[in-house]
Amino acid sequence: MNRPLLFLASPALAVLLAGCSTPVPPALPDPLQPKSFVGPAKAQGQVWPEALWWQGFGDPQLTALESEAEQGNRDIAMAAARVIQAEAQATIQRSALFPQIDGQADYQNGGCKGQGCQQFPGRQSFGVSINASYELDFWGEARSNLRAAQEALKSTRFAAQSVALTVSANVASQYLTVLAIRRRIAIAGENITAITAILDVIKLRVQAGSASHLDLAREEAQLQSVQAQLPGLETQEKQALYTLAVLLGRPPEAFGLAGGDLEKVAAPAVEPGLPSELLARRPDIAQAEANLASVHANLDAARAAFLPQISLTASGGFFNTAIGTLLQGSSFGYGYGAQLLQSIFDGGRLAGQKDLSEARQQEFIAAYQSTVLNAYADVEMALVQVANTGQAQDHLRLLIAAANEAFQISELQYRQGTTDLLNVLQSQQTLFSAQDQLVQTELANRQAAVHLYEALGGGWTEDPQDRTQHF
Repeated sequence: MNRPLLFLASPALAVLLAGCSTPVPPALPDPLQPKSFVGPAKAQGQVWPEALWWQGFGDPQLTALESEAEQGNRDIAMAAARVIQAEAQATIQRSALFPQIDGQADYQNGGCKGQGCQQFPGRQSFGVSINASYELDFWGEARSNLRAAQEALKSTRFAAQSVALTVSANVASQYLTVLAIRRRIAIAGENITAITAILDVIKLRVQAGSASHLDLAREEAQLQSVQAQLPGLETQEKQALYTLAVLLGRPPEAFGLAGGDLEKVAAPAVEPGLPSELLARRPDIAQAEANLASVHANLDAARAAFLPQISLTASGGFFNTAIGTLLQGSSFGYGYGAQLLQSIFDGGRLAGQKDLSEARQQEFIAAYQSTVLNAYADVEMALVQVANTGQAQDHLRLLIAAANEAFQISELQYRQGTTDLLNVLQSQQTLFSAQDQLVQTELANRQAAVHLYEALGGGWTEDPQDRTQHF
């Protein structure tokens, strides 16, 4: 190549390369990636939860509820509709890569009355034409817009996965809540039965003159205290049932559940794996990644908008005053042309669009990093919750065993007249309070397991072809 031609070609090549798409910038530096999770985990557990993780709880009713929620939940339905909208938007952007062809048929008729019509005779005309236009995507602006729409479509799909994961976790959590509240109601009923039995003994002793009315008043006060808790628990049960019904896509009226036992619902152990693997297992992280790729494609399009736009046009058709001879070759006309459009002065519009796209990219880099950091913290908190509530359960079971023995001894001693009622009341309150606390701790433990499965992505895995961030 001679020097003048090389001199002319080099700037053109530089401009052409400037309009090409660029890779998505890496958004997660090494300092933001921990090497391992520090939260305690059971070593015998599987590394990642299965896609149908709720089946590991061993409760057929929970499995049935999860299946029903997949079909009936309205949030999942809305997320699916948003995916269809994103697919349509990608189709719209893809159309810019193809020629636009329009067909047109015309009919005109005119007339005139009066002496001046000799110079303006009436006539009619017919026409059929086809017009075509095509804008060359020489600098990649249309392709960048299409890539942005495709990444937005991926983001919407990942968002739908996040919604489905959240719904499944909420269904499990509310179901466990119902079982726990029902167990607490049953414990309150057992407490009332025990108090009533002691109350009968006190009444007999008061009649015999061996006990005071103070003991009777104390035990009746204890009975009313427990009975006062029942309406609140029943309200909580209804609230949990109604929430669960909405999650399933059912009306709350007449919704109910068969009996279940919280103690028999045991979550299998899972390990958190490596933090770097979590980046490909949480749909919200994949969504943030796709959002970043989409705004980066918009930035490429904003850069390409500075370059000249080249359009090709063509048209052809038949025109005649008689429809019978419309398609004769003598009435055929055509035209074609090309257009080069380059903005010279726009008051800073293109520069502002580019600056806006760059700022949005910085925003979404920070949003991606924030999503990743929150995901790490989510897993760590879930690990701590599972471990600590598990330890609390063990201590409470030992407490209940000791409190039950103390209550039985104090009750026997009171019947024999060797101790006063205060010892019975104290041991009774300790026992039933520990039983109620154990149920709440078991619920917290099961819900922490649900939270852990959700934090680990619920068995979802991003397709490697969808990734734009490599780690």
